Amino acid sequence: MKEAATLADRFDEPLHVVSVYEESEHDHLLNEKVNIDEKPTDEDRKESARTVAERASEGISREREVIGRTGNTAEEILNYATEVDSRYIVLGGRKRSPVGKALFGSVTQSILLDADRPVVAVMDGN
Repeated sequence: MKEAATLADRFDEPLHVVSVYEESEHDHLLNEKVNIDEKPTDEDRKESARTVAERASEGISREREVIGRTGNTAEEILNYATEVDSRYIVLGGRKRSPVGKALFGSVTQSILLDADRPVVAVMDGN
């Protein structure tokens, strides 16, 4: 997150922190959090994604817009970048083994391949 804030400051660009909730993957976690047995609503999912984005941007003193979306992560990030006409995209990611990439896919890889603007990928090393 610090890298995104640094770039936004350097280029005098707004900072948008986006988190996307993929419903099929995480609905059981949201149900446990709010202690319900029903399927979460789209608004529940967006709020959960927004909370993740807020937590990711804690400690950043610069003004930012925090966004929670639902759907396919790569598609939603690319769509949002187009909607706000972002100058670039900064992605946080984690290193995975080749087997992990093959089994689970890679949001970072999809965005790097499909983006129509520069992408900066910052890996956490774990």
